[in-house]
Amino acid sequence: MGNTETEQPRRAAAAAWWGFAVVAAYSIAGVLQILVWNPLAAVPGSTLEQIRADMVHANESLTADWVLSWGAIGVVLAAVVLVTALARRSSRTDLVVAAYLVLLVFAAPGHMFVAFAPGMSLADTFMISGGDHAPWGVVLYLVSTAALVALIVQIIRSARAASSRLADAYARTEGQFGSSA
Repeated sequence: MGNTETEQPRRAAAAAWWGFAVVAAYSIAGVLQILVWNPLAAVPGSTLEQIRADMVHANESLTADWVLSWGAIGVVLAAVVLVTALARRSSRTDLVVAAYLVLLVFAAPGHMFVAFAPGMSLADTFMISGGDHAPWGVVLYLVSTAALVALIVQIIRSARAASSRLADAYARTEGQFGSSA
């Protein structure tokens, strides 16, 4: 195998490892945002234990099981892409990157969904708004937005490259595709 034949799978593997790390970090940060950082920012001066005790007293919950499940699903999906990319020796780097970008794009609505109940529980317990009080939720949404923009750019670049390859093939066949019978 020549150097050019091994370069593409190595790039795809590196992209897979980086993508896994970014999606796993997003999932962990999302869980911490909902279960730790946001409650502490919503009720300044209180400890997490005090906040949870007050919520239990008010018959409210942070619904940690749902939030932890969301985070675990993100890590598992990232691991599936990683294992698939590493197992396939012919993985294309652009497809691996696109898979991780899609995971990051869809992480934002998932995060909003699982953050809703804990936010409302905080609001009901402490008579505050149910939105994000810590800045890290916005950072997660900005990462997802950047991933969406990057995905759109990648799709446009891939479409242009495919169009160029098709035009080159058309020119090589002097305008005739297929066999003439």
